[in-house]
Amino acid sequence: MTWGNLGRRLSSLLSNGKIDENLYEELETILLTADVGIHATTWLLNALRKQVKQEGLTNATELKKALKETLSALLSPLEHTFDSSTEKPFVIMITGVNGVGKTTSVGKLANYFQSQKKSVLLAAGDTFRAAAREQLIIWGERNHISVISQDTNKKQSGDPAAIIFDAINAANARNIDIVLADTAGRLTTQLHLMEEIKKIKRVISKANKSAPHEVLLVLDANTGQNATSQLQAFDEALNITGIILTKLDGTAKGGVIAAIAMQRKQNPIPLYFIGTGEDIKDLQPFDAKKFIEALFD
Repeated sequence: MTWGNLGRRLSSLLSNGKIDENLYEELETILLTADVGIHATTWLLNALRKQVKQEGLTNATELKKALKETLSALLSPLEHTFDSSTEKPFVIMITGVNGVGKTTSVGKLANYFQSQKKSVLLAAGDTFRAAAREQLIIWGERNHISVISQDTNKKQSGDPAAIIFDAINAANARNIDIVLADTAGRLTTQLHLMEEIKKIKRVISKANKSAPHEVLLVLDANTGQNATSQLQAFDEALNITGIILTKLDGTAKGGVIAAIAMQRKQNPIPLYFIGTGEDIKDLQPFDAKKFIEALFD
């Protein structure tokens, strides 16, 4: 189910008819099958029922407007402008499980920051996956950016923390604005690798006391409710400061955004960027209003 498909199902359900239990039940089914999750679905339906009662709504079309408002209340706290002007170099650590699109997101982020007239350096801290370094070097070439990798410093013998440490020192020497540090994908159950990522963060702070300035978790929109458990595990290990949600094109159900918002309702983690396609420019700042409007288009 794509967002378009979800939007069509919602628009069809809320285009006519009266507000009754059948309507609420159908709405619940649509939300749950779109990966909104049980907690967020329950919260949305309770909020809708309350609004219907308070405002005396009777028609399904009125419920559509109310649903937009309720979704906005849930998703808007995730919307934050990414500010990289507070430090130089501004060090961004990228993390996540295998296969979510971390390295691709690094390349797209580099392009995004360059469009803001920032200079960028890439650190190839994923030394596990054979193709990761090559992939990052290709992104570097596409963006005309230097990449610090195992190859550029043979003595580091594949230690990701040392490579990222070197990249921060190189950025200082070259007066670079932003360092993007890629790291290897790891499952949250691989405890030794979760310990390693904590070590990488500690080493970054040795190169620059205030760094990393952002720790961004990359989540795949297709993983549904697994995304919320990944967020919890990585946040416990690293204190995640922001999220990139990839693959919101194609088959993505997208409702996971609501699940994430609900999980961290008391203490929201910014959803800085969403990936909407394969192109280098297909990484956009998350805009809750635009996202909800696109859903009902």
